[in-house]
Amino acid sequence: MPLKFAIKLMVLAILIFVFSNREYVHPKVLVALLWPLVYLLVETILAMAAAMARAMVGLELEPNFNEPYLSTSLQDFWVNRWNLAVRRIMRPAVYDPILRFWTPLVGSKWAQIPAIVGSFLVVGLVHELVYYYVARVPPTWEVAWFFVLHGMCLTAEIGLKRALATDTWRMPRVVSVPLTVGFVMVTGVWLFFPQMIRCNFDVRLMQEYVALVGLLRKVSQRLPFFS
Repeated sequence: MPLKFAIKLMVLAILIFVFSNREYVHPKVLVALLWPLVYLLVETILAMAAAMARAMVGLELEPNFNEPYLSTSLQDFWVNRWNLAVRRIMRPAVYDPILRFWTPLVGSKWAQIPAIVGSFLVVGLVHELVYYYVARVPPTWEVAWFFVLHGMCLTAEIGLKRALATDTWRMPRVVSVPLTVGFVMVTGVWLFFPQMIRCNFDVRLMQEYVALVGLLRKVSQRLPFFS
């Protein structure tokens, strides 16, 4: 685990250097690199916060990510690996109420479709709202469509899995992982990240990261168990 985290920090340092010199990098390359940048920035910040909580009060925080680059399907990515805190909030707040509403009307099997798509739509609208408050620009709805698209593709994937359910054959990980990660990255470059680039959200994110690292360093120097 320490070696894996050290590798992630090294990759993050390279990405920060690239984005710090963004004027020399092609815009499409920047957009493509935003997925790993956002993931590594957020995971590093949460890892530092978890270490502080563990050292100060002995509290063990649940991880928010679970190696999303190893996802074997969209269901695996969104349910088991990416932004797990949001999933734990969205299920009782949005997914379950929609599921309960539609189940008496269309049955539990078909009720999953509006529940999944509705949950992704809510997440997309929340992202649009965040962009509006942070950047003060009118929404373009690209991000909302990104999540709606993934919600629809996830329902199709679940239906396909049920239709082809078998104990004798599974898609090899060497195939399913590149397909899943590739789909997430391509759709992210297409719909999710262009608005982030236009709003210079990546620049603000790195500025906040540098400020947080500086704050944590100062706090750790004042604590006896870090000195």
